[in-house]
Amino acid sequence: MRLEDFALDEPGNGQVAVEVKFAAINPIDWKLRNGLMKIITGKAFPRAMGMDFSGTVISVGTGVTRFRPGDAVFGMARLKQGGAFGSAVVTNEAFLALKPDEVSFENAACLVTPGVTAWNGLVDKARLASGQHVFVNGCLGAVGETTVQVARLLGATVSGSCSAGGMPRARALGLRNVYDYRTTDLTRLGERFDVVYDTAATMPTAVGLGLLGENGVFLDLNPTPAKFVRSMVSRKFKVVLCSARAEILDRVARAASKGSLRLPVGAIVPLSEAVRLIGELEAGRKIEGKGLIAVG
Repeated sequence: MRLEDFALDEPGNGQVAVEVKFAAINPIDWKLRNGLMKIITGKAFPRAMGMDFSGTVISVGTGVTRFRPGDAVFGMARLKQGGAFGSAVVTNEAFLALKPDEVSFENAACLVTPGVTAWNGLVDKARLASGQHVFVNGCLGAVGETTVQVARLLGATVSGSCSAGGMPRARALGLRNVYDYRTTDLTRLGERFDVVYDTAATMPTAVGLGLLGENGVFLDLNPTPAKFVRSMVSRKFKVVLCSARAEILDRVARAASKGSLRLPVGAIVPLSEAVRLIGELEAGRKIEGKGLIAVG
């Protein structure tokens, strides 16, 4: 990883150029850098890093109707191009939402990938309905905590697993039952769930499927070619890929504006220190919240 100067492209049809204020770090960033997603992004390196950001619109391309220069926005970079870890980025109009006045630029940047991934799983894949019961494995990770909040917004009851030290915070989020993942044998739980979402990407498929009720769905965040094939033919097993669209980001914005969706900030560093923090998070450093890069 290194910093380099670059010339920002002009936004094309349906695209928006944004001056970045804050960018959020996600595991997808080092997965992309390590070439684990090259089946989607291509094999060309070096490449720009960074997916989630907040900032101010600089200019818009032809056909853009939802934004204009000066708008405060948050959203996601294009997967193949990246570039949120920089002073400015060009992305698709559909990958942006207006930032509510009630939400800071820091907090808005935190919500993008977690919010979209939670929605992709719960709504797009599992068709979650009010009154259903969701189990979130890793309920205090960024995606896990967001999934808990989104599920409750949709009227579901939520249980989940986390570390023993995090159980009080998990209960404060409104979980019905919280289990210590180190000491609990999930195969022995008496409860059955309508949705099991493995947001920690650590649950064996057999365990997740075993926790389901008759019409339940197990959501897997750790895709492999074999899992994609299984997902296409199975009603109970679905692979989730983060796929942003305007409808989801607008829903995230509304929930955040009402205080119903929020993630803690664990660390903020300037762009000059971004390489260090990304490396530390990749190596397993825990910061009790999202890692942010202050750019603008």
